[in-house]
Amino acid sequence: MAFKLPALPYEYDALQPHIDKRTMKIHHTKHHNGYTTKLNAAIEGTKLKGKKIEEILKNASKHGAGVRNNGGGYYNHNMFWKVMSPKGGGQPKGKLAKAIDADFGSLDKMIAEFKAAAGTRFGSGWAWVCVSSRGKLFVTSTPNQDNPLMDCADKKGTPILCLDVWEHAYYLKYQNKRPDYVAAFFNVVDWSAVSKLYSKATAKKKK
Repeated sequence: MAFKLPALPYEYDALQPHIDKRTMKIHHTKHHNGYTTKLNAAIEGTKLKGKKIEEILKNASKHGAGVRNNGGGYYNHNMFWKVMSPKGGGQPKGKLAKAIDADFGSLDKMIAEFKAAAGTRFGSGWAWVCVSSRGKLFVTSTPNQDNPLMDCADKKGTPILCLDVWEHAYYLKYQNKRPDYVAAFFNVVDWSAVSKLYSKATAKKKK
């Protein structure tokens, strides 16, 4: 089956005032939809059709720019929508909170490192919190639509939190003030969704 554009788990205006309705609608219906359509076109008639997106991305460097860029755009945005919520903000709990304290020292330190990664990513790209092959949390950033699942990533891991820092994700509201957008993001982070991704990622490491 072809990859499908997922519906948002909330309305386009649900994340206001932190992320505006117009940006969300354009981002989802134009940008994410575009990556989805182009990914399907790139894998049509190839051995990649029918494979899971994670499996495709593991060898992204071998599949050409069309698959790498659009496959990354498809996967990255799927996660981005899921880790935000109108009821977001606050602090993580349980195992995720303990892991953050153990691996970063505190939530504030993790957020500071994440903000630095997002703010210093030159041009377009993403900021991530990931689980390493050893089960430890780390922060990284990637250019364009790359992500830490890819074989070409500088730091590889399983993503559990991401932020789109392409200008189309924030320019209508924040213009050139990316740091303001990054700070606002933490008002809509759905820590319960991130915790589920963390549990899933660490369960795989134990097998």
